[in-house]
Amino acid sequence: MLFDLDGTLVDSAPDLAAAANELRHQQALPPLPLEQLRPYVGTGARGMLAVAMNVGPDDASFEALRQDFLCRYERIMLERTALFAGVECLLRSLESDGMPWGIVTNKAERFALPIVHALGLSARAAAVIAGDTTPYAKPHPRPLLEAAVRMGVDPEFCLYLGDDARDMQAARAAGMGAVAAAWGYLGPGADVNTWAADVVLQAPQDLLALFEMA
Repeated sequence: MLFDLDGTLVDSAPDLAAAANELRHQQALPPLPLEQLRPYVGTGARGMLAVAMNVGPDDASFEALRQDFLCRYERIMLERTALFAGVECLLRSLESDGMPWGIVTNKAERFALPIVHALGLSARAAAVIAGDTTPYAKPHPRPLLEAAVRMGVDPEFCLYLGDDARDMQAARAAGMGAVAAAWGYLGPGADVNTWAADVVLQAPQDLLALFEMA
């Protein structure tokens, strides 16, 4: 069993939003509510800067703001980030059944590994693949296939659970089952039901029911 990190196992939106609002404060702009920033979390620094600062990669100020944002986020990224409700119970159930699980995220190792460690997951996960662990990031299948190799599981016997259309694309390209997490960040205006997922889950514990039906 493989999981995305942000928006699937972990709610990192509060810390990412706080970093974005620090940038706004520096520019004498009022803070934006978490509800406005939350849908953009899955789009990374580019998406957060687009909504928080109204800048894109073509703007002259983009790269400096991106580096500033990432540095601010790295400083505070463990303050509010936590597992989603139901995730710990889900992972314990998988472990009690002897099912290996791993993490595949597009988050760079610089951020992903400390978060996974701080939440007590690094010693439990059979594989942790970040956005720069392999030469590719999702939706390329290589990160998922690398995780399967490290877990010693054939890809056709893996499920990948994520909260972005790219997760479903990566799972299908890797020959894995594609499962969508409807509790995640999804993206602005996204409709999870259009992602061609094999299954759409409304809560983490629904995964256990899926295994019971298999």
